[in-house]
Amino acid sequence: MALSSLVSRFLGIFRDRILAGEFGAGETLDIYYAAFRIPDLIFNLLILGALSAGFVPIFTKLINKKTEKIKEKFFGKEHNEAWVLANNILNILGASLIILSVFGIIFAPWVMKLIAPGFNFEQQIISANLARIMFLSPLFLGVSGIFGGILQSYKRFFVYSLSPILYNIGIIVGALYLVPVWGVYGLAWGVAIGAFFHMAVQLPLVFSLGYRYLPVMDFKNKNVRRIGKLMVPRTLSLGISQINLLVITIIASTLGTGSLTVFNFANNLQSFPIGIFGISFAVAAFPTFSALANDKDKLVKHFSSVFRQILFFIVPSTVLLLTLRAQIIRVIFGTGAFDWADTTMTMDVLAFFSLSLFAQALLPLVVRIFYALEDSKTPFFVGFVSALINVFLSLYLAPKIGVAGLALAFSISTIINFMILWIVLRINMGNLDEIKILTSVIKFSASAVACGLTVQIIKYNTAPFVNMERFWGILVQGMLAGFFGIVVYMIFSALLASEEFYDFWYAIKRRLPFKKVTPGDQGEARGI
Repeated sequence: MALSSLVSRFLGIFRDRILAGEFGAGETLDIYYAAFRIPDLIFNLLILGALSAGFVPIFTKLINKKTEKIKEKFFGKEHNEAWVLANNILNILGASLIILSVFGIIFAPWVMKLIAPGFNFEQQIISANLARIMFLSPLFLGVSGIFGGILQSYKRFFVYSLSPILYNIGIIVGALYLVPVWGVYGLAWGVAIGAFFHMAVQLPLVFSLGYRYLPVMDFKNKNVRRIGKLMVPRTLSLGISQINLLVITIIASTLGTGSLTVFNFANNLQSFPIGIFGISFAVAAFPTFSALANDKDKLVKHFSSVFRQILFFIVPSTVLLLTLRAQIIRVIFGTGAFDWADTTMTMDVLAFFSLSLFAQALLPLVVRIFYALEDSKTPFFVGFVSALINVFLSLYLAPKIGVAGLALAFSISTIINFMILWIVLRINMGNLDEIKILTSVIKFSASAVACGLTVQIIKYNTAPFVNMERFWGILVQGMLAGFFGIVVYMIFSALLASEEFYDFWYAIKRRLPFKKVTPGDQGEARGI
């Protein structure tokens, strides 16, 4: 999962480099990102709400149910309750997505007036036309999301993890080959193509697991109702985060030209380690959380292990983003129309984002503990409070420090969100293995300080020997400083006897021969 996420994120960075070089942080990309917001909102509300809160835990329990296995053996897989549930959810959500997409296509011009009030009339029309093309993507991503939930439940993470890679490839194809033909509309078609690839790659494996399509739409099905009940607060919770993004889009459209683009570029950069270490670890751990929901001791033990593994990677990632943000931004975006003014704006936004990197990376894991326990209400109410804080701080800080104020507001509200959820989880569980977590955090922090000092020393001592006005000079400086910083972090982690370091090292050693091994009890497996 982490490796595939790494590939996907690199493709995402390559995609953003193409966009930055072609259009710069200006009007065109502001329009593109504004148009992307509504189709993305529809997908997040309907599909992610159903999957993360209800589908995966319930589907996982059904496929492990002994009576269902017996029924499948005698009557065929199509009668298995799990597959009936999958078809019900697929048809219900598919029909909902089609209806919402049609409405979105019809009312796109009026919607764009609401979410981009800072745009002029021509910009709003172009945004509406782009959004209409992008409304194809929620349908493809919706079907892909259901299939992805099935693969997660069966712990088939490899094919599932290929989906975002192909999604980014589709967007890159649009940027490289369709933009020269259709201009900015080529980007929108690239999004639609990427969404189709996202779905198509999962089809063969899902069918090989036993899935067969059935035209059923039974709202009275007990499992559909359970997912519906769990989905409502999760959807509301996602709705809050989407409202946050809408507020950011509205405010950014009223700031200087390029503000929305800079915010998205910086957000994509800081999402790099979050996607690799935060989300991929949380997604991989979720089925195990669901299976251990009734065994509190094992659940806490597994949660603590994954929690510490995420921090082991996120703490040095934060240090590297802060100390090397100028080099990272110039190497990735510093081409074509992306000038130094765009760079400094992106640097400021990225610095404020980095402050909450630990909270952003850990939230997916913490939230999934609540979902595994079939509690989606708590994350909703806590998210609602943090969203209000984010909106208030955004309105207060943006006029004072510009687009960087949006990132600072986001970081403060995210940290508050994480802290409240941790406190509630601690009250509910009674013990979260805090002593072990705190011990590991102290070791990570000491190693990270050494990493940061090493980066600064290498960075300043390398500058006189390379041409800092050329791409290769900045790349060499950044790579050398980053490499030695990581090496020092690993050395200090080993000297401090970090358990997570040795887990990571042994995991690498086990995979070096690339041979299959028979694992022990899956419930006791450490890490991914």
